[in-house]
Amino acid sequence: MANTQAVCNSYKQESAFGAIHAFDTTVARAGTTKDSFKFALFTSAATINKSTTAYAATNEASGAGYTAGGIAVPNATPSAIGSDIAYWTPSGSLVWNTVTFTSVDCGLLYNSTQANRSVAAYTFGSTTVAAGNFTLTMPVNDATNALLRAGP
Repeated sequence: MANTQAVCNSYKQESAFGAIHAFDTTVARAGTTKDSFKFALFTSAATINKSTTAYAATNEASGAGYTAGGIAVPNATPSAIGSDIAYWTPSGSLVWNTVTFTSVDCGLLYNSTQANRSVAAYTFGSTTVAAGNFTLTMPVNDATNALLRAGP
């Protein structure tokens, strides 16, 4: 099976028509806080793609120092819009310290506040780490480069 990079179809529907995901503070769901998002890593045996609807541990990375479910995504940067494109990027890099895993090639951004619903899948090539640090450096938060973009 192959992992492919995409914004998940379920996220598109839930965001556009269901107001389910809140990257910013919101009052739409009788709350005023942001949702919590996580990023989990998966092996090349997984099938993470636009059809993924929720986080599941099947073929997730495993090994010393890695915790199932991944890590919390820093979310201090508000979403924005420019050139008719809405965009958002985590406010810091995603870092796993002193981990060991093999054949990891994909990550899933998901909303842990809302029943672990998926947001987007990201591929980065097969990676093996042996008792080291693994960092995913986040792109510039703008309409061209942001990690998550939606628009025409």
